[in-house]
Amino acid sequence: MITVTKTFFPPIEEYKAYIDKIWESKWLTNNGDLTKELTGKLTEHLNANHLILMTNGTLPIQIALNAFAEQGEVITTPFSYVATTSSIVWEKCTPVFVDIHPEYLTIDETKIEQAITSKTTAILVTHVYGNPCDIEAIDAIARKYKLKVIYDAAHCFGVKYKNKPIFNYGDVSVCSFHATKLFHTGEGGALFCQDENTYNEMLYRHKFGHDGPLRFHGIGINAKISELQAAMGLSVLPYIDAIIQDRKRVCQLYDDLLDFKLLRRLKIRAHTEWNYSYYPIIFNSEAELLKTEKLLHSNEIVPRRYFYPSLSSLSYVNNTNDLKVSDDIAPRILCLPLYYGLENDNIKKISELISTALGKF
Repeated sequence: MITVTKTFFPPIEEYKAYIDKIWESKWLTNNGDLTKELTGKLTEHLNANHLILMTNGTLPIQIALNAFAEQGEVITTPFSYVATTSSIVWEKCTPVFVDIHPEYLTIDETKIEQAITSKTTAILVTHVYGNPCDIEAIDAIARKYKLKVIYDAAHCFGVKYKNKPIFNYGDVSVCSFHATKLFHTGEGGALFCQDENTYNEMLYRHKFGHDGPLRFHGIGINAKISELQAAMGLSVLPYIDAIIQDRKRVCQLYDDLLDFKLLRRLKIRAHTEWNYSYYPIIFNSEAELLKTEKLLHSNEIVPRRYFYPSLSSLSYVNNTNDLKVSDDIAPRILCLPLYYGLENDNIKKISELISTALGKF
């Protein structure tokens, strides 16, 4: 079976070498040696300003919202993974959806201002499939209205925008290190921020608010990464350049083989150094997508309808805004298999099956 993604497993002996260190130290969590080592190596690799490793990619969003959003209205996108919206609701805030750009699929920055009210406290938007939002426009709006900006950069490991690491934008950026991501720690994630004060506040909040064993800086939660997760990250990191290069090969072969008179692909924003994190294709209709998906499944190929449905349709939100682009694209977009080691013959087979399905319309 060819699945939409496949976890990269480093050589087991390299992972075991780190596990042996854990057994020697008898230290499993609470900022152990491997957590410190991975923090340092990622900070250097990503040229990050301030980085805090966490146990997944959702808790850092919630921590940032808890610190910044003050249970107010949060401007956000309807086209993202559910964690973007559910985190807002979880923190007792109100998501206010703004439609997306029809080509970049990120939030339409020209529609943000009209959604701002006296209750707006933050902007939480997604760099979709690692494709940057219009950062300059969003940051200008945030400064004008004195709003905090949180970037859901779950897909963005290794992405640069205008020669600057994508994580070095906004008040906070968040990345996922889930097993399905191109860099992973099994489960895991990180919070990135730009100044010392924000870093210290986020650091306290991710460890119950502890300021030493007997003092508390303020409210907090447990989002600490474990040494076992750090061991996986340290084992994967040496291969990250090869992983990205191989995913580039897969994307370029899809580019060559798919018929873009019948389909549309994601437009990457100018000045972006992309990481080839996903390969979405947009069909002319949902019927075409469903027919293609059925044919792929019958050949043991499993793509994913990612992102579908539009988050504005979730049962626990109340949307009143016009989201015609997101509502139109979400039912027509499909992510194709993309992972390290996906064989050329299988890429060709997938492409041929798509052409076969579309040839019947």
